[in-house]
Amino acid sequence: MTLKEFSIFMALVFSLSFGTAQHSLSGKVTNIDNKAISDVEVYLTELERLVKTDAQGFYTFMNVPTGDYKLILFGYGFRVLEKTVTISENTALNLKLESLGEQLSEVVITQQREQIFALKQLKKVEGTAIYAGKKSEVVLLDNITGNLAANNPRQIYNQVVGLNIYDYGDAGLQLNIGGRGLDPNRTANFNVRQNGYDISADALGYPESYYTPPAEALREIQVVRGAASLQYGPQFGGLINFKFKKPNPNKKIEWVSRQTLGSFDLLTSFNSLSGILGKFSYYTYFNYKEGNGFRPNSNFNSRNYFGHFGYQLTQKTKLTFEATLLNYLAKQPGGLTDAQFLEDPTFSNRNRNWFNVDWKLFSLRLDHAFSVNTDFSLNLFTLDASRKALGFRTNRVSQDDDLNEPRELLVDNFHNWGAESRLLTRYHIGTKDAVFLIGSKYYQSNNDQRQGPGSIMDTADFTFAETDFPNYERQSQFDFPNLNLVVFGENIFNLSKKFSLTPGFRYEYIKTESEGSFRNIVLDLAGNPILNEEVPDNRTFERGFLLLGLGASYKLSPSMEFYGNFSQNYRSVTFNDIRVVNPSFQVDENITDEDGFTADLGARGRWKDNLSYDLSVFGLLYDNRLGEIQDVDPTDDSVFRRRGNIGTAFIYGLESFMDWNLKNWIAPSQEKIKLNYFMNLAITDSEYTKSDQNNVQGKKVEFIPQFNLKTGLNFGYGNLLGSLQYTYISDQFTDASNAEPLFGNEPGAGVVGTIPAYDIMDFSLSYTYKKWKLEAGINNVLDNSYFTRRATGYPGPGIIPAEPRTFYTTLQLKL
Repeated sequence: MTLKEFSIFMALVFSLSFGTAQHSLSGKVTNIDNKAISDVEVYLTELERLVKTDAQGFYTFMNVPTGDYKLILFGYGFRVLEKTVTISENTALNLKLESLGEQLSEVVITQQREQIFALKQLKKVEGTAIYAGKKSEVVLLDNITGNLAANNPRQIYNQVVGLNIYDYGDAGLQLNIGGRGLDPNRTANFNVRQNGYDISADALGYPESYYTPPAEALREIQVVRGAASLQYGPQFGGLINFKFKKPNPNKKIEWVSRQTLGSFDLLTSFNSLSGILGKFSYYTYFNYKEGNGFRPNSNFNSRNYFGHFGYQLTQKTKLTFEATLLNYLAKQPGGLTDAQFLEDPTFSNRNRNWFNVDWKLFSLRLDHAFSVNTDFSLNLFTLDASRKALGFRTNRVSQDDDLNEPRELLVDNFHNWGAESRLLTRYHIGTKDAVFLIGSKYYQSNNDQRQGPGSIMDTADFTFAETDFPNYERQSQFDFPNLNLVVFGENIFNLSKKFSLTPGFRYEYIKTESEGSFRNIVLDLAGNPILNEEVPDNRTFERGFLLLGLGASYKLSPSMEFYGNFSQNYRSVTFNDIRVVNPSFQVDENITDEDGFTADLGARGRWKDNLSYDLSVFGLLYDNRLGEIQDVDPTDDSVFRRRGNIGTAFIYGLESFMDWNLKNWIAPSQEKIKLNYFMNLAITDSEYTKSDQNNVQGKKVEFIPQFNLKTGLNFGYGNLLGSLQYTYISDQFTDASNAEPLFGNEPGAGVVGTIPAYDIMDFSLSYTYKKWKLEAGINNVLDNSYFTRRATGYPGPGIIPAEPRTFYTTLQLKL
């Protein structure tokens, strides 16, 4: 699309005749003593619109067409009220809420709210974002009884369908999830955000997430797949957005303190302060974690601070500043061969491997309502961060660490900033409602990466030692300046009361550069240098492209929806693909970007208050898919993995989720009882349909278990709550050639092979008494020995074993 064509397109969009609202619905919400109630959620079911009462108890809906509607009111400490209202003119409706006669736990109240508002999926419009027709899932953290202190992803994401998780004990310092054939490593195939802004190292150049917010600080996690590329980036995975808890509107200061002890010397301390003082609101926390890990040569400690500070400039304008600081240091025990894992999964022969992350993230956001129909947001964000990896990594995993040889050191520094603006307006086309979103993003980064020899010590010394080891072979130093300009837009066309279409587009301009050099060193048989030269390697890759998508939604009833979407996808090569020398694998010098599309078709909804469900099928096409294959070096017959464009892959499957409220069948009149059964099942198949590589065409795509099952019970009585969960993941390949494991000690052993099927059971309990809450649980109840990852570099290379049976207990005080 040329600039002229794009300008014409935008002119046509803005030339639509924006109509005026037909009717309004407003009123005041009070208790039985006629006192106003603030922050009551008022939900207009048919229009999927949610507002909150203000400090005087007033609520208002604008642009309500003529018709009959169901109004649902929810306030903490009050019984839910449902009211049917007929709108034919501007309507005033005052409502009263009845106080609950007994104290229920916060989790049970939150569960009631979820069932009422069906917040397992995002609404069509939220803030300045459109989610109509998309496959979306929302993790409500207040509903989870599990190991939140350790960010246990099996329990936190147990109702998000089809996720593939790297699982190893680090108290959740890093999140490693994928799905539909995406590599889970540091969630690099999703656009990862918190409160709407990017938090990864470099959204396009190095999209790995070394920082993960603690679950104890989160209100919800939004997962949007498929057409998410239209608003949040071109990647195949979609969006993961961490939404932090909001300041308590009823307190000037609220203090929450959570202290956790667990197996292998796990200690975490989470302390938060929040509240509202007039127009000023704040939420801030400090989180400390430490532990020794279940293997020798492993320990970690981290410090994480977050501050959210908001100021309501006017009734229509709000300014928010957020700051995130994280620093953690981890000692890594390295990887294992298959033989070593089978003999003793707790073994370690690495005593000098360390990993350090320093993350500083800042955001300034402006929200402004031009009118009741039009909202605007502008988000400015910046990252100043580094990651440092130090240790002995070799293509022979079984080889003991040579204490007289230097460790390999990689240091990455990330400096980037961006600005994203969004304008969303509601209008009419004839008598039909419509919603239009237009947005833009500017993103600039200047990252650098250096690789070379570290010291021979066993301490966390992250200084280079070139003077001591001038002939170290793997040396390079590069700058990676990147520029990304984006314009995106979507529009909801309500063709009838039940059927809507949401077309959208995203135009991307990307300029990727690498400026630097590497050393070319040739040694003779005695280890003396024959050649030691610096080789410049400067590259520029500039491209622009347009992505299109279409979402559709058909509301068979207010509680049942059919949805579908199609979206083009794109993923650029990262600067890790351009220049990092790794003895365990090599990168094809002709590596290029990958593209394709994602499509979803499904049905979701509720049956009364008894069953919520989401059943869908999907298809995903990768062209020029990036992957790894097993290869042999002809000079010495050693086995290694080579990364490059493998070919064209097609992935398809069935994703299903159901949550059955058994309590409504067994004891519908007992408000204190909670009993839910859930099942989350994904059945996925795949094939490389075309490839120029040997032994790839017709093979299965890596990182795809055919069966991915999570099922269990959430139960409780009053303030005693519990969960029992079972997870089963079938076997999966880790490279495109579908290579089988090597059970000797030869090069590639531990790095090459499948991940065998495994199953896990988790059990958790919590009890709340006034201001106190006690949580305890067992993860991996059956003490199964398994692994989820074969690492090609840090923290391996080799098999990274998952944790055995672990225990935890948490004590919380809320004032």
